[in-house]
Amino acid sequence: MAATTDFLRVLGVPFPIIQAPMGGADTPELTAAVCNSGGLGSLAAAYLTPDQISEAIARVRELTDKPFNVNLFAGGYGASAPADSGSTLADGAPMLALLAEIHQALELPAPALRTPPADPFNDQLEAILDARPAIFSFTFGIPSRDALARIKSRGIATFGTATTADEAALLEQAGVTAVVAQGAEAGAHHGTFAGSFEAAMIPTLQLVAAIHDRVATPVIASGGLMDGRDIAESFARGASAAQLGTAFLTCPECGISESYQQAILSARTDTTVITRAFSGRPARGLANTFIDRLAGRENIILPFPVQNILTRPMRNAAAKRGEPGYQSLWAGQGVTRARTLPAAELVRRLVEEMQEAGVVWA
Repeated sequence: MAATTDFLRVLGVPFPIIQAPMGGADTPELTAAVCNSGGLGSLAAAYLTPDQISEAIARVRELTDKPFNVNLFAGGYGASAPADSGSTLADGAPMLALLAEIHQALELPAPALRTPPADPFNDQLEAILDARPAIFSFTFGIPSRDALARIKSRGIATFGTATTADEAALLEQAGVTAVVAQGAEAGAHHGTFAGSFEAAMIPTLQLVAAIHDRVATPVIASGGLMDGRDIAESFARGASAAQLGTAFLTCPECGISESYQQAILSARTDTTVITRAFSGRPARGLANTFIDRLAGRENIILPFPVQNILTRPMRNAAAKRGEPGYQSLWAGQGVTRARTLPAAELVRRLVEEMQEAGVVWA
């Protein structure tokens, strides 16, 4: 079985393995370790200020001279939020009442609604354009034609996230270098931007095949992939590379809390669920106390990014206290196969497993 990885090889990445951008989880150390091992490391920058983005990119460059990817949200604010994103800012009283009880238990000040800032994408993009990473990836939409032209003029490759073949076609029309096919098994936020979220819950292998049939742009498989055999199966469906997130969460270089890592490593069955509880957007994570407390009350969840901002103090405090019940424990459906390995060792194992599964590449 041959893997079509020309687009990554041209970018200077030897192996068709990509560490997914994971907000609050990836670190410059994780990104660089993956890059130095022959994969493509990614840095999630959507929750960072422009100055923080510049600092993080500089730190990655202190640790590696290899190509890496920087990721932003290209939608999801204001009018661009999906229609099923939840209630409105004016409906915040029920959520505030629920959080008030939790804040008291966590010894936090009472929660308060805050008007979210304007979409930070344009300012964040300026920092990325100045830094010129090899790859820029995005989710929740497509940047404007002008923004994409500016990115291309800097010699930066682009990866866009698609959860349907129709979205992949839109990304191809926009001129992306590759399409990330994010399947239903994927952990964390799902990047649906054209159509309903429910219609976009397509299994990864099925989605890869559909997108491969629809567009000529290289396809990156993403969602539930944990080992080299999974990667080989995605290649058999037409993928040219594979993006893994949950597999890297238990690496020592990852930035998640110890209690989060333990929740992943102790999972014996797939207890992941799709929830809007923490951020206001659909995301997959391990079921826990906060999600359970909102069962049947999903109508009180506020839209992204209001809900995300409102629950952040709870999530941060819970992480510091080692309380997994009130953290957003994002994870994909392959969570039971997580391994505790340094990032470099994980990349090496993935390559070996791919070879054992019959995958070859130039």
